[in-house]
Amino acid sequence: MKDIDIARNAKLKNINEITDKLDIPKEFVEQYGKYKAKISNDYFEKIKNHKNGKLILVTAINPTPLGEGKTTTSIGLADGLCKIGKKAVLALREPSLGPVFGIKGGATGGGYSQVAPMEDINLHFTGDIHAITTANNLLSAIIDNHIFQGNELEIEKVTWKRCVDLNDRALRKVQIGLSGEKNLTPREDRFDITVASEIMAILCLAKDIKDLKRRIGNIVIGYNKQGSKVTAKDLKADGSLTVVLRDAIKPNVVQTLEGNPAIIHGGPFANIAHGCNSVIATSMALKMGEYVVTEAGFGADLGAEKFLNIKCRNLNLSPDAVVIVATMRALKYHGGATKEEASNENAEALKIGIDNLRKHIHNIKSFGLNPIVAINKFENDSSKEIEILQNLLKEEDVEFSLMENWSKGGEGATDLANKIVKLCEKEHNFKSTYNDEDTIKTKIEKVTKNIYGAEATIYSEDAEKQIHELGRMQIPNMYCKNSVFILRRS
Repeated sequence: MKDIDIARNAKLKNINEITDKLDIPKEFVEQYGKYKAKISNDYFEKIKNHKNGKLILVTAINPTPLGEGKTTTSIGLADGLCKIGKKAVLALREPSLGPVFGIKGGATGGGYSQVAPMEDINLHFTGDIHAITTANNLLSAIIDNHIFQGNELEIEKVTWKRCVDLNDRALRKVQIGLSGEKNLTPREDRFDITVASEIMAILCLAKDIKDLKRRIGNIVIGYNKQGSKVTAKDLKADGSLTVVLRDAIKPNVVQTLEGNPAIIHGGPFANIAHGCNSVIATSMALKMGEYVVTEAGFGADLGAEKFLNIKCRNLNLSPDAVVIVATMRALKYHGGATKEEASNENAEALKIGIDNLRKHIHNIKSFGLNPIVAINKFENDSSKEIEILQNLLKEEDVEFSLMENWSKGGEGATDLANKIVKLCEKEHNFKSTYNDEDTIKTKIEKVTKNIYGAEATIYSEDAEKQIHELGRMQIPNMYCKNSVFILRRS
């Protein structure tokens, strides 16, 4: 049966049954129909002193066209934990309409490990991404209107870009201000995809509405004639944007196909921003569940690195265990096999491709954390290849679990769930790749060397200019766009 048929045939519980499982009083639940709701941020004030549950991060090897099933594993693990009697809460990102209508498709899991209502979540959901798009473009409109009305702030260069939540390639570079109206100077602009916008990243790092307004106010929209930064607060736009986002900042609660709670909120891309769901959603989930399963985009060298170096600073805690997802097919693909060859037994390609998994294991261990490998099992995975992988992981002192949750739901993930419970009790000593006080270049170079294995980092001319500007204006920034990483293994 196809994923969409499984989702459509599922018998969902009323959302009130799900919020009751989380012990959320009705006064803090804002229903969006029968199967979706938002949780008032006021509720966090009521539970902020509750003990945190265990945090489990799900990451993966480098993505391949064959797919690894990270979200499916996250959902299966949460259901598996509930299956063995634990109070587990899932905390995921919201899907973007760009990938949904592109080759990647939806982002609500697969098989019998899905979150529902699937079509609602994949499409408009509760309107969060639309609100973020509106807030972003409202700021653009305020900037251009300020210039039109006389440009009191003497804005000379605008760096803020518009956005739309679609893969509309024609809008990647546009000319605006072509109406010929007085005070309008034509200039080049572009539309980013909404989930790659700064507003999305800010919403997902904000601790509350007050912190959201502060962060929005600090947005640098461009530079004046003296070369000094101009911010959203200078334009008095911070209040307006915050009002637009007043509902979008509230976490959304839905359910898995097995009727277990899932909080889905925020969705920044990992290759542009930090690739994790919101700090608010994760913080709230940790107060409501014994175990919280969350994920980071792309592989452990990108999404997990940003989760651990950026989001964990805002959460002020670290994961108790990390799951690295892979498939035998994807490992063989990394070992040089074609898509077709990777679907058949190919021990040689597997042995080469395992190096990719090994690097991600080492990366997670470099943070002082304990990983476990989850293999999404396919019918044609041979016992010989599974044994090869198992022997390698013994050398790395890492356990693994064969996942059958796509076809069996939570029951197919109980082995991983039991192993995760034990792993969460194991001592770990979390440490970041870089320090807050490090310079921008030091942060970049620590990441390229320690996570990507680079011998040297070479910067483009644009990157050097941006680093200089950020340093001169003392703008705290984890990364700089347009930096070029040259990776050479010794």
